[in-house]
Amino acid sequence: MAFKFNRSAKEPMSEINVTPFVDVMLVLLIIFMVTAPLLTVGVQVDLPESSADSLPEETEPLTLTINSKGEIFIQESKVEYEKIIAKVLAVSKNRTDTRIYVRGDKTINYGRVLEIMGLLSGSGFTKVALISEPYKER
Repeated sequence: MAFKFNRSAKEPMSEINVTPFVDVMLVLLIIFMVTAPLLTVGVQVDLPESSADSLPEETEPLTLTINSKGEIFIQESKVEYEKIIAKVLAVSKNRTDTRIYVRGDKTINYGRVLEIMGLLSGSGFTKVALISEPYKER
């Protein structure tokens, strides 16, 4: 049984082949899915491990980082100790119910991390939490 097409050999083909387009889009999707978690916080700290479950996130929290040298960062910008509250209030648009995550390097003095958390809590911020690495079996 032979199939007969009603198109002559001189007519241009009007169909678009979308297979290469779909392939490129899938590759881009994979690249963005892999790199997006790496772009969240740019300050390198060695976090302690914890077996606690992670908290669900409905909005992106404000991250305050203390690195191994004792330098303090809000998101990725360095800030002096005296200006922490003013900067946090400016970034959070004066909302004291903003979720603030404190990331402290595990080599830093624990009292320094608690001092900064106390400063935030004493200024009226109600959602201040510590971040740690998930516990890994050795």
